[in-house]
Amino acid sequence: MATVLVASNRGPVSYVLGEDGSLDTRRGGGGLVSALSTIDSQESLWVCAALGEGDREAVRQGVGEPGVRMLDIPPDMYADAYNGIANSVLWFLHHHLYDIPREPVFDAAFRRRWDSYRAYNRAFAEALAAEAAEGAAVLVQDYHLALVPGQLRELRPDLRIAHFTHTPWASSTYLRMLPTDIREELLRGMLGADRLGFHTRAWAAAFTDCAGASGLGRSQVAVYPLGVDADELRALAHRPEVDEKLTELRAEVGDRKTIVRVDRTELSKNILRGLLAYRELLTTHPEWRDRVVHLASAYPSRQDLESYRAYTAAVAELADEINTEFGTADWQPVLVSVKDDFTRSLAAYRLADVALVNPVRDGMNLVAKEIPVVSETGCALVLSTGAGAYEELKEDALTVNPFDVSETAEALHTALTMPPSERADRTKRLSSTATSLPPQRWFLDQLEALRD
Repeated sequence: MATVLVASNRGPVSYVLGEDGSLDTRRGGGGLVSALSTIDSQESLWVCAALGEGDREAVRQGVGEPGVRMLDIPPDMYADAYNGIANSVLWFLHHHLYDIPREPVFDAAFRRRWDSYRAYNRAFAEALAAEAAEGAAVLVQDYHLALVPGQLRELRPDLRIAHFTHTPWASSTYLRMLPTDIREELLRGMLGADRLGFHTRAWAAAFTDCAGASGLGRSQVAVYPLGVDADELRALAHRPEVDEKLTELRAEVGDRKTIVRVDRTELSKNILRGLLAYRELLTTHPEWRDRVVHLASAYPSRQDLESYRAYTAAVAELADEINTEFGTADWQPVLVSVKDDFTRSLAAYRLADVALVNPVRDGMNLVAKEIPVVSETGCALVLSTGAGAYEELKEDALTVNPFDVSETAEALHTALTMPPSERADRTKRLSSTATSLPPQRWFLDQLEALRD
């Protein structure tokens, strides 16, 4: 029986099914993985969903890594729970993304999907209840599993339960769009935890406001602003393959300055307004033409949802328009990569003179913390007030309203003209703040607080 359990939609390992029926194991990284490695594997367990056919086949064959239990959720149930509720309802609520005249619509189809979401959470709660030792600590991760704490509390009242939300939390006004019974079920699920964690005081306060208005009870609410592991990130950024990609980018950029952004093509990331701001910079400050290049990495995200496919296409289209409008035979204003290329992103980090991070609403946004740690000559950070990282980094960043394209364009100009000494000083302070709570410490602090 495990004394420390983690539950998350995605686990630390995945399996790829070969044509001959063999299974290839792929291990993930990240803070939770490294943190759990400090705990005796005989005492810890990670409960996660089987995400692909390889994972499901591994479950069927009884193949597994020590300390990991995969749940073979029926595919239809998983699709309804993950895409139908977690990513199409809860994500949109917490990020305030709905197109209100048209969405949301809570009808019979929604309630059918919610039933799947409830059953998906129940599968996790039952697995955790079966595997946990008496008085064990259970750390549940994110909005995919918001009902698990309450369900688990009913099954195992002896357990110490924590839940961490990696996204923002919706305002009470936004959350009240949910049907009353569903909203109360969501809050009861969260309030089944002894401790609830959020990245920022703003998101913690939003939850407290929603819970207080419901009269459903209280949990301890704490703030843990996830940071980056400086040594690990710098080691990744200086691998030979990153050096090669950096050489390629330098050849493309020449002696021009760089504005770097790295995002998934997620609706909340505000990539389109960032490109519009860059276009306005080139319009209102023509002196920057042929003197700056915008390196934009836009990883395709959730391409099984039509709204995300359309957004990804719009990013590529706007980048092409800017290149057509301003580009010359010797200068391409935007170098956009609409694919998952972490090596290119790390090379761009090292090359960055300016980092543009302008989400409309983000739980944290680690890119804002990663670029200052890796940038070789120091970078000026243009950061929106909607980023969770704003709370920690605002003193040393150039902060902007994420909806104000003109303000963002002027901030880019200010960043590009910043004296090297000021840029270096700001980068040093940004880096120090960014690394103050690295992933392993972030997790262990929560575990220690839960045990205490």
